[in-house]
Amino acid sequence: MTRLGLVVARFNRSVTEQMEERAHEAASARDVEVVETLHVPGAYDAPLAADRLARRDDVDAVAAIGAIVTGDTDHDQVIANAAAQKLTDVSLERDKPVTLGIVGPGMSGAEARERVGNAAKAVEGAADLVEAL
Repeated sequence: MTRLGLVVARFNRSVTEQMEERAHEAASARDVEVVETLHVPGAYDAPLAADRLARRDDVDAVAAIGAIVTGDTDHDQVIANAAAQKLTDVSLERDKPVTLGIVGPGMSGAEARERVGNAAKAVEGAADLVEAL
């Protein structure tokens, strides 16, 4: 059984709450145990939480989920790029799968809600990577 750490961003909670539900449904369907779920303020904060979970011996992989919607500036691009790069760094530094279930940037709240299934894909991807590696 794969043991998963889950990181959930609270920002855009109307989206991430649904994403968290989908992640747990996907975990159950794949016989993945969610060992711990850490809620962080936003997607930008996910890498530190992912790193803490990836350090644990009882965690085989980490899935980070969140929603980054566009605003009046390019701030969403900055947040998404930084989060994605640092989550990749955690995966490589800890030698554990860390999957990206963060939707955005460049989308509206409605578009983000249409992509809540990406959380399930992140869980499935984590389980696939654990099995493959």
